[in-house]
Amino acid sequence: MNNKTLRRQDARVITLVGLAHGTSHFYHVILAALIPWLKPEFGLSYSQLGLLMTVFFVVSGVGQAMAGFVVDRLGARAVLFSGIALLGLSAVMLSSAHSYAQLMLGALLAGCGNSVFHPADYTLLNQRVSTARLAHGFSVHGISGNIGWAMSPLFLTFVAGRTDWRTALLCAALLPLTVLALLVWNRHALRPGPAAAPMAGAQVVTADASALGFLKLKVVWLCFAFFLISAVALAGIQTFAATSLVSLYGMSLSTATASYTCFMFASAAGMAYGGFLGAGSRNHDRIIMLAFGSAALLSLVLAAAVVPSWMAVVLMGLIGLVTGISGPSRDLMIRAAAPANATGRVFGVVYSGLDSGLALGPLLFGALMDANHPAGVFVFIGVFQALVILTALGVGSKTRVTVAPKTA
Repeated sequence: MNNKTLRRQDARVITLVGLAHGTSHFYHVILAALIPWLKPEFGLSYSQLGLLMTVFFVVSGVGQAMAGFVVDRLGARAVLFSGIALLGLSAVMLSSAHSYAQLMLGALLAGCGNSVFHPADYTLLNQRVSTARLAHGFSVHGISGNIGWAMSPLFLTFVAGRTDWRTALLCAALLPLTVLALLVWNRHALRPGPAAAPMAGAQVVTADASALGFLKLKVVWLCFAFFLISAVALAGIQTFAATSLVSLYGMSLSTATASYTCFMFASAAGMAYGGFLGAGSRNHDRIIMLAFGSAALLSLVLAAAVVPSWMAVVLMGLIGLVTGISGPSRDLMIRAAAPANATGRVFGVVYSGLDSGLALGPLLFGALMDANHPAGVFVFIGVFQALVILTALGVGSKTRVTVAPKTA
């Protein structure tokens, strides 16, 4: 295969997987975006509404660990197709709900659909994208997720405000169905294949040949901890950063919300640059350590409220930028931690830490806000970002040496 054909194939696979991942993140916030309509419709408390989202992420986290095994056995393409179909079905079910129990079932089904994406996506990228462009594939994967997060509330509130929440969910169901049709049309590009070769100078991590052998590797659990801790920090930013900024800086809610938008777009820009940075580096853990160290310091500056309100918006953007830069290096570091033929299982288990953190984080930061400690939100965001450095250091030290197969 000549270089031009290979480049075209890589771009095609990266685009298709990116579309699927953006769809997944779009569904992360479909219920949160519709809270102003669901609360009066069903007479629910905020705790009951929050529980719907907790169920989504708990089911997704548990299912994600299990989906990795299915991916390694049945192939990533079939599993990805099924997950996208479940997301579309969940939106249809939610749109027809007439009780809290039906909303709960819809959230559960959406969590099941969401659970397949990371193990399936990363297996496809590792199998179908050449090593030279793998970092860029991870970069686009992360950017598409951010776009999904940003577009979902805009789309749903726009449609619901002009029609009703049921119509908004039915319209949302068209997204996964359209993406599924595109993936099926291009299914040949997503066919199973061998994993991309290790990058130059990389060490190969191996484990015993049993299906659960990879769970004995300390590096896998360090990766899980990485995602759990970083997701708690992210949950704090997603859920209560805007509210905290209003209290700390006296800014309007619209300005505080704009700071979160700044965070998201800067994060996407950081991921784009991080793809080039990660592709040219073997020390992915060091990139992550510098990025999260900078983010932690910036978060503590926000907590101290020693800058003017306009600068707080800039600092939020800078936090998004530096954490975004770490994204491709993070995925390359985890790829190095995955034993041969266990990519789906490893990504499934370690990425379940993301869902766990997103489920736990709102509880912690909500308690801080209830106790009237808005500065504490950013203090704890900074603390968790600093703790990420320890896990990255641990993963880096493990992936720079070979983990030998166990012998009887």
